[in-house]
Amino acid sequence: MEMKLVSKQKSEETKKEEKRTVEKQSSINKDSSKNVIIEKEEELICPICGSKNVIKDYERAEIVCADCGCVLQQNLFDVGPEWRAFDHEQRVKRSRVGAPMTYTIHDKGLSTVIDWRNKDSYGKDISADRRAQLYRLRKWQRRIRVSDASERNLAFALSELDRIASKLGLPRNVRENAAVLYRGAVEKGLIRGRSIEGVAAAALYAACRRCKVPRTLDEIAEISRVDRKEIGRTYRFISRELKIRLAPTNPIDYVPRFASELKLPGEVESKAIAILQKANEKGLTSGRGPTGVAAAAIYIASVLHGTRRTQREVADVAGVTEVTIRNRYKELTEHLDIDVTL
Repeated sequence: MEMKLVSKQKSEETKKEEKRTVEKQSSINKDSSKNVIIEKEEELICPICGSKNVIKDYERAEIVCADCGCVLQQNLFDVGPEWRAFDHEQRVKRSRVGAPMTYTIHDKGLSTVIDWRNKDSYGKDISADRRAQLYRLRKWQRRIRVSDASERNLAFALSELDRIASKLGLPRNVRENAAVLYRGAVEKGLIRGRSIEGVAAAALYAACRRCKVPRTLDEIAEISRVDRKEIGRTYRFISRELKIRLAPTNPIDYVPRFASELKLPGEVESKAIAILQKANEKGLTSGRGPTGVAAAAIYIASVLHGTRRTQREVADVAGVTEVTIRNRYKELTEHLDIDVTL
């Protein structure tokens, strides 16, 4: 009985000590959070003056407010490599780490891969017996990477997303953004009752708009093998459920791509952007398709700079009709007082 009472008292004492330590840690965290910087979306804000103008002093390993001089962080660690490389070959030789984490792979790129080359760490060829063993290991490694049905569906969706992005020539940040959106849709159970290809295409369309690299629904529908209406419907559903707030697409975002496809010089591109900025100030772009307005501005700029492209050429690149370009062309020239001699 005495032993039981002693053990009970000890357990009660340990519980009380754990509570005290937890309370101390929480109080320390609260006090430190008052004095330390406020972080919002990787943005540093000074707690004294509220300025976002921050300087990183790498010699002293500090982050300092440029307005009031407050030291926001100190004793920073350099997370980069300790070696230097002057070309790609040297960088590959000296690197001792794998690829960075990415959301475009179902396991975020954290799993291991057995190399396809039948060579050991010294570069020597492996014997025939060991090759058969490695073949079996590679096969099981591929199977183990995808454990259940949800991971299998995620792997298929991300590969489909990467395929569409590659065909459209989209940059890496757009793919990462689309993968994050798709994972958010999976976590909230928005995939149920919808095709994987449709949700992947809708996530990519939203990522394009968010990253200011817009692609039209027709362009995505052509490559994704999903109907345009289904992509639009899924996009509206995802943006409502995930609370994605995106402004209407700006016609200026289409100008660089259209100009490069038409092989127009930089002066024409700059002139088209200037025309669109004036049109936006006068409210001529609201309520009209951004691709049509951008195409008309490029057509006007090409004529003004003497590197004229026909309406048919511009219409084919922009994915609109010649009638649309003519209508937008008339509106822009009339309201902005642009004299164009055809």
